[in-house]
Amino acid sequence: MKAATIRDGQILVEEHPDPVPGTGELLVRVRAAGLNGADMMQKRGYYPAPPGAPQDIPGLELAGEVVARGPAATRFAEGDRVMSIVGGGGQAELAVVHERLLMPVPDTLDWPAAGGFPEVFTTAHDALFTQAQLGSGERLLVHGGAGGVGTAGIQLGRAVGARVTATVRNPASRDAVAELGATVVAPESFAEQGPFDVILELVGAPNLGPDLDALAMMGRIAVIGIGAGAKGELNLGKLVGKRGRIHGSMLRARPLEEKALTARLVERHVLPLVASGAVRVPIAKTFPLADAAAAYEYFAAGGKVGKVVLLP
Repeated sequence: MKAATIRDGQILVEEHPDPVPGTGELLVRVRAAGLNGADMMQKRGYYPAPPGAPQDIPGLELAGEVVARGPAATRFAEGDRVMSIVGGGGQAELAVVHERLLMPVPDTLDWPAAGGFPEVFTTAHDALFTQAQLGSGERLLVHGGAGGVGTAGIQLGRAVGARVTATVRNPASRDAVAELGATVVAPESFAEQGPFDVILELVGAPNLGPDLDALAMMGRIAVIGIGAGAKGELNLGKLVGKRGRIHGSMLRARPLEEKALTARLVERHVLPLVASGAVRVPIAKTFPLADAAAAYEYFAAGGKVGKVVLLP
């Protein structure tokens, strides 16, 4: 099979042996695989794949058709349309995925949307609801609202009746993000819109001080992205005074049991929203697998709204 491959900090497309499904696993012919910030970090050597995942083939999410089943795999049949988060290896023509991580692809999703769905919607749902307990009527701030997790978080917040504000750096992208259901502001002016009950932090440490200033009493800050920096100063007195909570999350390194639970929660709570059209997957641009290097360059340039997706 062909796969996007990391070699000396570059993305190449190379031949690899076809993977073979083991016990409880399925072999999936990949039709679409989204790019994420973690792929960019792995390309630079900062974010290795967890044990058991390919170290040189990036890709944390995929969608495709089941082509073979390993021993004791019974949940899906050959030919079924499926999608999933994976520890790595998604940006290839074939991938092996444990059946407990797979979700059915709703008829409303085409391949690019299905390939760009699992990682960002699972991450956003887990952070906002499992961890931060976002509720109807609460005020949600999403930093980096134009990215994949940002667009997912905005829509999920809106779907439960939260009042959503999003920061978007590129003025040309703000109208498109506002159409998803958020009040969109420049990053430097979000504090004026507070206080916020939940803040989805997708940028990094430079925001933590202003986030705490804008946090409501008993508010929660969910740290998901640290692309702009991982270290910063924090006034613990303000945190204590507001009885606030800051927590971090990383989906990729979790054990199978925990990842499977996130998949079941997304199936139950998010896929019905997708099927009804209440939630969609904005696609910034698609690339054939052969142009994987160009896709990474486009992703790194910024200024887009939604997902960049490879189509093997």
